Amino acid sequence: MDIWMKVGTAAILAFMLWKLWPVTRHWMKNGPKGSKKDWQTAIIALGAVVGFVILLIMMVR
Repeated sequence: MDIWMKVGTAAILAFMLWKLWPVTRHWMKNGPKGSKKDWQTAIIALGAVVGFVILLIMMVR
């Protein structure tokens, strides 16, 4: 039964990707474009999260 669960899950995921592909393509063409400042802000936010996680790990050790 375990193999059929994996096969069913893979089939459902493939179906979802197939249905979402046209919408994804539309958003890639017509969606908002990020500026350099937007990307810098995202990198700073991700760096802050990574730094906080490292700080938490160091505190536990």
